[in-house]
Parts: sequence; C-alpha cells; structure tokens
Amino acid sequence: MAVVLDAWTGPTRPIVIHTGQHYDARMSQVFFDDLGIPHPDYNLGVGSGPHGAQTAAMMVAIEGVLATLPKGVVVLYGDTNSTLAGGVVAAKMGWRVVHVEAGLRSGDRTMPEELNRIAVDHISDLLLCPTHHALKEMTREGLGSRAQFAGDVMLDAALSSMARAATTPLGEFLRGTSTEVPEGFEAAPRDALVQGQYGVATLHRAANTDDPMRLECLIRTLGQLPWPVILPLHPRTRNAMEVNQIKATGKLVAIRPAGYLDFAALVAHGQHVLTDSGGVQKEALFHGRPCTTMRDTTEWPETLEGGWNVLVDADPDALVTAAQRDAPELPPPLEAFGGGRAGVAVCAAIQSLLIEPEPRVP
Repeated sequence: MAVVLDAWTGPTRPIVIHTGQHYDARMSQVFFDDLGIPHPDYNLGVGSGPHGAQTAAMMVAIEGVLATLPKGVVVLYGDTNSTLAGGVVAAKMGWRVVHVEAGLRSGDRTMPEELNRIAVDHISDLLLCPTHHALKEMTREGLGSRAQFAGDVMLDAALSSMARAATTPLGEFLRGTSTEVPEGFEAAPRDALVQGQYGVATLHRAANTDDPMRLECLIRTLGQLPWPVILPLHPRTRNAMEVNQIKATGKLVAIRPAGYLDFAALVAHGQHVLTDSGGVQKEALFHGRPCTTMRDTTEWPETLEGGWNVLVDADPDALVTAAQRDAPELPPPLEAFGGGRAGVAVCAAIQSLLIEPEPRVP
C-alpha cells in the first residue's frame, strides 16, 4: 500500500481502511512509520480471534464504512482475512474490486491464505499479477480476461528501503558505526553481527507453530546452525513457545518483532534467511541473500530459480544442509518481479478502472 500511495497521481485521494487485524505496535504502527503511510482514514480495531469471527467482524465494519462513501473501487492487497472480508463485502455492494498480488498459488489448501486468495481472485474485477507465472495461473483458472502483469510492489518497497535501512540504528550497529546496542540484541555476538556472519529467521505459519513437536524441532535446529540466527518473534510464535515451554537454545537469538527498515537491515547485512513466510522469501531474493524455506510448497516459484530458495519443510537435516549452501552465482531475477516499476503500473491500472463506465466482471 505504501508503494501505491507513493506513486498515486490521480485526482481522487485514496481512502485508507485499516481493519486492525494486526494491532500490536510492532506489527502494525511501525510499518506506517517506516514506510511513511498516512494515518488511516478508518481504523476498525477488529483485533485477533478465530478465522470466522474475525472475518465476520471485519465484514460488518467494512460494510458500514463503504455504505457512507460514494461507490468506486476497493483495492485489496495480499491474502489475509482482511483481504477476504474486503473483497466479499465490496463485491456484494457493487463496488469494483482490484486485487494486488493476484494469481499466487501454493497448491496447499490447508493454508488459510491460499483459500483467501483463491476466493478474492474469483470475485475481483481486476487482477494485478506480480509475476508472469501468476498471470499464467489466472489464465489457467479462466480469469485471464481480468488479469494483467503489474510487477511486485514489494520489490519497489525493498529497493526504496535499501539505502534507508543502512542508516537505521540497527543498520549502523551492524556496520560497526554505532556503539549503541539495539533493544533485544544484548545476547547476540556483536562481532558476528557486524561481520555479517549470521542468519535471519522468521517462523509464524500455523502449520509450524500449532504443532509443538514440529515447532520444537525447528527452533532446536535453528540453534544448531554454525552461525548465530536472529529470530524476530511473531506474537503467535512467542505464545506457542511459552505455552509449550520451548526455549531458544544454542546460537538462536530470539528478539522482539523488527520494523520494516530494521528487518531489511538484518537481511541485507546477514548471510542467509530462513523462513516460513511468503513475503520474506522474496525479501531475501531482493536483497541477494539465499533463503531456506521451512515449508514444502511456495507461492513464489520464481525464488527457486538458480537455487536462491530451497524448500525443506520441517526436515532438520535438510534444513542444516540447505542453510550452509553457497550463494548462487547468477544475480537475483528481479525483472521477473517488474524490476521496481510496479507502483506506477498498479496506479495506472486502478485509474483506468475508475473511468470505465461498466464493471469488468462478466
């Protein structure tokens, strides 16, 4: 959203609706601050809860907001419950729906995100695909007439953040130019961090956190790698570790959630990324860092090309082997993600839809 708002030049001012699905300051406000996103016009404050209750609460609140506004276009991002709720409500109320990051498929319908994006793609008027692989998927599902390649707005954001990330307190610390130790890093070996001899991990997928034995295995294996691994803890992961009495051991250093720029600095200065997140697989690629993904599927097959990303599921031996592989010799395939021009392309597509007299959905 930050990329699209920054590139927006149309006469109509976009209205920002924040559902409050992410509400912790370290999981929400820090991104508004780091990325310069304007204060939301509406913050629905929905909070967490079971999928059905959370999505229903969002739908009720979103419907109330849209009912007060002149009918136009609703732009949805990604594959969260917020995306699903906004898409269903907007479509039923006769608004045109644009899905940014359309066409992604992991093939794993046990993932809530997979179900969300399938549903939203099929009710949207305009599908803006981040890669040509996603565009082909939309054609395969019979949605090609509504789809177009726009590039990945996350690449735009990553390219914009690279220079700024190096000047954050964390970036300065990692480069050895700051004597201040960022909060949560007291236990991390300073020399290894400054010299880039560390890995960065994220772990939050329900498939990994809801199974105590699987979570314990992954946490233990991350601590057994030959270099320190920095793990910003998602609230879900922290709670699961506390409930099941799982401790970060060995060389694993658990810290609080990192802001966008601090996390970019961590990735850019480190040597390897380990994750179960879709977005972080790309962040690693964009920063030219090899990635090991603790899943058996990915919605971003482009990251697998050239060995930039390897899928290991929860296999500890495969994880250790993959994490110690050499970085690919070929540069990351950034043009596959639009080369950093997605923001302009997305805005142009939205504005063209605003002036069309009839909806695009048959």
